[in-house]
Amino acid sequence: MKSKCNFHPFALSTILFWSSAFVFTRLALQFFTPLPLGFLRYFIASLSLVIFTLFVKIKIPNKKDIKWFILAGFFGFFLYMIAFNLGSATVTASTSSIIIATTPAITTLLARVFYKEKLKIMQYIAVIIEFTGVSVLTLMNGIFSINIGLIWLLLASAALSIYNLLQRKLTKTYSAIQTSVISIWFGTIMLIIFLPASVAEIKTAPVIQLLYIAILGIFPSAIAYVTWAYAFSKAQKSSFVTNYMFITPLLTTIMGRLIAKETPDVQTVIGGIIILLGMFIYNFLDKIVLIIIKTRKNVA
Repeated sequence: MKSKCNFHPFALSTILFWSSAFVFTRLALQFFTPLPLGFLRYFIASLSLVIFTLFVKIKIPNKKDIKWFILAGFFGFFLYMIAFNLGSATVTASTSSIIIATTPAITTLLARVFYKEKLKIMQYIAVIIEFTGVSVLTLMNGIFSINIGLIWLLLASAALSIYNLLQRKLTKTYSAIQTSVISIWFGTIMLIIFLPASVAEIKTAPVIQLLYIAILGIFPSAIAYVTWAYAFSKAQKSSFVTNYMFITPLLTTIMGRLIAKETPDVQTVIGGIIILLGMFIYNFLDKIVLIIIKTRKNVA
């Protein structure tokens, strides 16, 4: 039986690294264009993991499961990276992190469909509240002034949700390291179509930009996805792990302010508060109600 608690350090460390990715992506996009940036980030991640596998053996998956690894590479790294970078090019780090924070809600809904994981009525309400917050972010400046960057980020969130479910499936048979490493390699192979543009841009890149690429490739990519897979392999439900993404906006906003000097705009603050309210209801409301009930019974 999987432990109920030992996935926490893996999930938390992943979220810390992913929170930094929003900020360093914005910084890297000051020089690189979105698609070459995606390839360079995961090219470095793949190289890091090749070195890693010199010390940790990675077994070749069964032929019947290759398709699942290819799908994980497509959704988790190819499609996600394209949509994420295109979206991040037009919004602040804090805004992008709030949109991607809807991933747990999407993952939960998909897990309900594919894994038959049950949802409580308050969780459905929480999901509705979260997407109300997304609507505020998208439409606050005018009903017909939708920022295309937010649409890209919602696509990225959906792609990451599908990847989460694929990881949950794969980690039932394979190790967390194996599922992450092979998925990243497949995703990088797909991203290689952007190699020519990447070579052209990297030739004139300032040293600081190369540093941003290195940070993105090693920490939020190579290391974070391995720890994320570890978390899924040890948790009993997908939502136990993805719920940690709820703290990403807070961490990203703090990092964005300290590192990139970004200040959240009004719609980010209002939409973010609504989304965080939905996250709070999803994660804690039923627990708080139970505590209150137990407390009253003890007092009585």
